[in-house]
Amino acid sequence: MPKIIEKFGPLAGAYDVLLCDVWGVVHNGVTAFSAACDALTRFRMGGGTVVLITNAPRPGVSVQEFLDDVGVPREAYDTIVSSGEVTRAVIVTRPGQRVFHLGPQRDLPIFDGLDIDFAPVEAADYVVCSGLIDDTVETPDNYREILSAMRARALFMVCANPDIFVERGDTLVYCAGALADNYVALGGEVLYCGKPHAPIYQAALTEAGVLRGAVPPRSRVLAIGDSIRTDLKGAASFGIDYLFVVSGIHAEELGGREAPSIAGLDAAFAAANVAPAAVMRRLGWRKR
Repeated sequence: MPKIIEKFGPLAGAYDVLLCDVWGVVHNGVTAFSAACDALTRFRMGGGTVVLITNAPRPGVSVQEFLDDVGVPREAYDTIVSSGEVTRAVIVTRPGQRVFHLGPQRDLPIFDGLDIDFAPVEAADYVVCSGLIDDTVETPDNYREILSAMRARALFMVCANPDIFVERGDTLVYCAGALADNYVALGGEVLYCGKPHAPIYQAALTEAGVLRGAVPPRSRVLAIGDSIRTDLKGAASFGIDYLFVVSGIHAEELGGREAPSIAGLDAAFAAANVAPAAVMRRLGWRKR
């Protein structure tokens, strides 16, 4: 079990590039975390490159607009790579096919600029799932019938956000990954476009290479995130170090944000067969 560190500053010098998760690390869906934004800004001031890597099912420009709204300063990052962008790349490879969009209207920008023919589930050729239509009141149980209808037609699903749930303020809300996992359980075929799968990490590393003039060696890249299932396992599979932030979606099950259970952390990492390079209660350059 790595020890819990109080300051990111001393660790930062070992890396040139950060692939930093967004929701749960930089903001909670309502407001930015000032200490995390300060840490990322300081890393950049020291010559580092910060790529925000997110399972948001929207293009990077839409993610940036949201970050502006919740108060994340643009000085805190260099660029954004989203699962929405990876999803768009998949859609481009299926020209002329009719799409059933399963998700809220706020995610429609994922299709902006693409030649899309939308269709109901009864007539679609495949499905793009970006989330629950109303995640404020619905759960995956509300989607049993529609998932069964999709399975009856053997529709292929593109999952634009592999997260099961995220924090929105102090509340956990379900994401597209919960619906995708249920579809897989029914025997459906799903392509997951975000973390923990390799394409989004490769895209982020490529972006970092463009910004720095050369793709950095993976030994000089650190991923930061709060999800064992997506962030930690994804970074481990991609062969890069990982900083685990306790204060996100696992906080309550691990004993709380301020005094996480060491035994609980040990057990969680062992169960996932992964281990972070370091653990922090919350991302911050120095102890506060």
